[in-house]
Amino acid sequence: MPDDADRVVAELCGELFAGLARKDQRRRGVEYVHGLLRTPGRKSIRNIAGAANEQRLHHFVSDSTWDWMPVRRALREHLLRSAPPLAWVVHSMIIPKAGEHTVGVGRRYCRTRGSFLSAQHAMGLWAAAPGWSSPVHWRLHLSATWLGDADRRRRAAIPAAAVPQPVDECLVDTYLELVTDRELPIVLDARDLDAPAVIRRLRAAGAPVLARIDGATPLCPDAPVPGHTGGPLPAAQLLEMVRHTRRPVFGAGAALAATRTVRLPGPGRPDDLVLLGVGGPGPGWPGEVWLTTCTGHGLADLVRLGRLPARVGADLTAIGDRVGLRDFTGRSFAGWHRHITLASAAHALVALHGAAPEDLRRAG
Repeated sequence: MPDDADRVVAELCGELFAGLARKDQRRRGVEYVHGLLRTPGRKSIRNIAGAANEQRLHHFVSDSTWDWMPVRRALREHLLRSAPPLAWVVHSMIIPKAGEHTVGVGRRYCRTRGSFLSAQHAMGLWAAAPGWSSPVHWRLHLSATWLGDADRRRRAAIPAAAVPQPVDECLVDTYLELVTDRELPIVLDARDLDAPAVIRRLRAAGAPVLARIDGATPLCPDAPVPGHTGGPLPAAQLLEMVRHTRRPVFGAGAALAATRTVRLPGPGRPDDLVLLGVGGPGPGWPGEVWLTTCTGHGLADLVRLGRLPARVGADLTAIGDRVGLRDFTGRSFAGWHRHITLASAAHALVALHGAAPEDLRRAG
């Protein structure tokens, strides 16, 4: 109902914006979230605010002084209390952009399209469960080209502390910056990354990890392989050797899964990892290859965790794009972060609290 939707928005915004220093900032935050939920089409500041209020909301998002990190921490705590997630998912988000002046834009590879395009590349940290997911934290990947251009840095007001880093490090930092309690697993797609390096760093931080990897990733088998003189083998080949141990997983359709114990090649801690193969009954098994430090989890639990990135991808399209996660049109670094923080709050309202945009439009 519209009245209920307005009440839910007011309650969550009151919680998220309580730490903002000024009353007018708290009021603008509520206005902006309402605008993200009510405005049809692209969620630009102009469309959200209308001509009369555009300058005021533009200042609030792009030129104000409020810090987005306390808002994100408050959103994290709200989700943990109201609907405890099953895991954290770090999800890569490509944001197509025309032109070359939007902060962070460059030639980026998009796996879903199978091609390069002009885009921003963001890493999102999502709280996720089988029935819902919602983002809580973001990092915008900035290339050495961007950070090495003094004029671009000045125009986008990029902080001096921002330094070039590989996508792998950006992904790990997205998790480490906001998650202090390392009990929940982190689930991620590492097929385009240096998966062993990502897993080593997360494991060193005490994070339980489940990572989808490329089948060609070299790993060390848990036991000697007949006819093999030693050293790592491709992950898919190691799983093929245990194909006969596959068994159906309840609640996962026709999925068949099998595991074996492996280790990462090279120096470092020799702790055992679990290599997981998941796929259908046909000759293409395994369709998915996963590597995890969650050695105490059962097969069904691992498969269920492995479904969460698909949940995030579906919610990004069904909810995130409706509330404008990819719609910031300004050029400033801080503006991008403030917009996507407020859009994450709007996403949570739709995902968990039933604040459907159509209800709010009727209420308005």
